Amino acid sequence: MKERVLVVDDTKDMVSFLKRLISSELGVEVVGVFRASDAVETVSGGSVDVVIADVKMPEKDGVTLLRELKTIDEDIVVILLTGYGTVDMAVESLKLGAYDFLTKPIDNDRLLHTVKKALQFRMVLKEKTRLEETIKHSGLSRELIGESRVMEELMENIKTVAGTDETVLITGETGTGKELAARTIHRMSKRARGPFIAVNCPAIPESILESELFGYKKGAFTSAVSDKKGLFEVSNGGTIFLDEVADIPVSVQTKLLRVLQEKEFKPLGDTSSVKVDVRVLASTNQDIEGKVEKGLFRDDLYYRLNVITIRMPSLSERIDDIPLLSRHFLRRYAIEFGKEIRDFTEDAMAYLTAREWRGNVRELQNVIKRAVIFSRGPEIDSSCFQGPSRISPCKDIVLNDILSLDYRMARNKVLERFTVSFVRNLLQKTDGNVTRAARMAGMERQSLQHLMRKYGINPQDYRKEPAR
Repeated sequence: MKERVLVVDDTKDMVSFLKRLISSELGVEVVGVFRASDAVETVSGGSVDVVIADVKMPEKDGVTLLRELKTIDEDIVVILLTGYGTVDMAVESLKLGAYDFLTKPIDNDRLLHTVKKALQFRMVLKEKTRLEETIKHSGLSRELIGESRVMEELMENIKTVAGTDETVLITGETGTGKELAARTIHRMSKRARGPFIAVNCPAIPESILESELFGYKKGAFTSAVSDKKGLFEVSNGGTIFLDEVADIPVSVQTKLLRVLQEKEFKPLGDTSSVKVDVRVLASTNQDIEGKVEKGLFRDDLYYRLNVITIRMPSLSERIDDIPLLSRHFLRRYAIEFGKEIRDFTEDAMAYLTAREWRGNVRELQNVIKRAVIFSRGPEIDSSCFQGPSRISPCKDIVLNDILSLDYRMARNKVLERFTVSFVRNLLQKTDGNVTRAARMAGMERQSLQHLMRKYGINPQDYRKEPAR
């Protein structure tokens, strides 16, 4: 579209002169008006890049016009002309956002140079706005990063289900981005303006999960000193995401089923039901069908949750995305930690693409984060990845520093190292969920907690980062 300049002056000869000069020399479209109100109307209609306005006009002066034009389009470029200029007036105009302040009689060459630069500046502002909108749109529609075929298919599925209001069960291994998929579905749906509430089901103790989800009335139990809304009610009009839904205890599953079927529930201690309009998204990395067969998960609830299933691919299924993901995390953490790091060396990228990522994207993210923190140069090379990034329970148990000890001390040292590595590995697999870790280890929760206290292991260190 051709650039457009608006000339505003109550003198018709001046308007005609400026139109001829600017259009002939710069090859742009020039429109002229004689009143400030006409200028406001023209800019309101859009497609004006630069305004050249006289300061002294009968209806309202150019400075007042400048203020009004900036409220219509904050990026509009305004050049003021005056035969009565003062330093104070010029300073005030520039503070209000004027691009330049020229005095009469006009120096044609200077005016043309100023208008040309003003048009270029306007184009820069337009490009900046366009890029900001592109980034904003990209952030809303593609929380998930990837250009591989499997990711393109995933995004198509997400776009399809986002347009419905059906319950979706998102499956996949730990670290594949199940919560990001849920947030993307929400942001691409008609509920995007409503709340998105993520509930990490295993992180909430079984004894209070029901009250957290459904709320309670004052006096429902000893510490209930006032009414409290549950997360389902807080999510009204939006989306609730039940992360690792397979860990919801059977005692709560019945109430969850009622919400899915009837769109209502009763807070603890209340005799009346609360109606809600909430879309439910859920995720799991477990075999729910196996839990159904064992009687650990209600089959009717499973069928209600499993209306639509989206499976998140593991990183091994999308190796082509590793360079893109790695550079995304590199830029993110280089900015966060104030590092001047441009890229990865070839051997570093070869290492990243060849390595097995059992923790999927989350493990890759953490490895890149550590590499950025410890990097000393402009590029990350393979030396930044030396040493195990995941803790193996059986690796390096017998080391040179214990071979010189007597048998009892060496045995105790080996047992200690094995125990620490084993517990850390469990917590890494379960995202710091102690109950699930104990279940996987075949031990009591209290016993696992005792080991954690003994060896100073904090489960919080293994929990996924909060959503941003």
